[in-house]
Amino acid sequence: MKRLFWLGVGLAAGAYLTRRAAEAAQNLTPAGIGANLADGLRELGAGLGAFGAEVRAGMQAREEELTALLERRTGASVPTLGEALSDPAATPAHAWAPQSAPQTVAPQNPAPRTPAPQNRAPGAGA
Repeated sequence: MKRLFWLGVGLAAGAYLTRRAAEAAQNLTPAGIGANLADGLRELGAGLGAFGAEVRAGMQAREEELTALLERRTGASVPTLGEALSDPAATPAHAWAPQSAPQTVAPQNPAPRTPAPQNRAPGAGA
């Protein structure tokens, strides 16, 4: 009975080791390396997608927090993206819309600057 037990253990270990060796040999072939590389890139893409989703969710939450704070402090409503991008003539006036066009001021040209004289020690190089 002992011999039969050890025969079974040997067969199981041999099958396991043969399978592991075949996997290792497959991973060292060009097709196996390509498959490993493709799997790694796929996992990287999934990780980047999840990171982007987390960033977008955080941005949305922060934007809602800042909008609520602005509305609470100023009493004015914050325009939505559609309102901000729409034609002002086609939409009714809101509290956030400017009452008059901003005045533009022409920039003044300052007087040209002259270079300051350089004090050089006598005999110093050119």
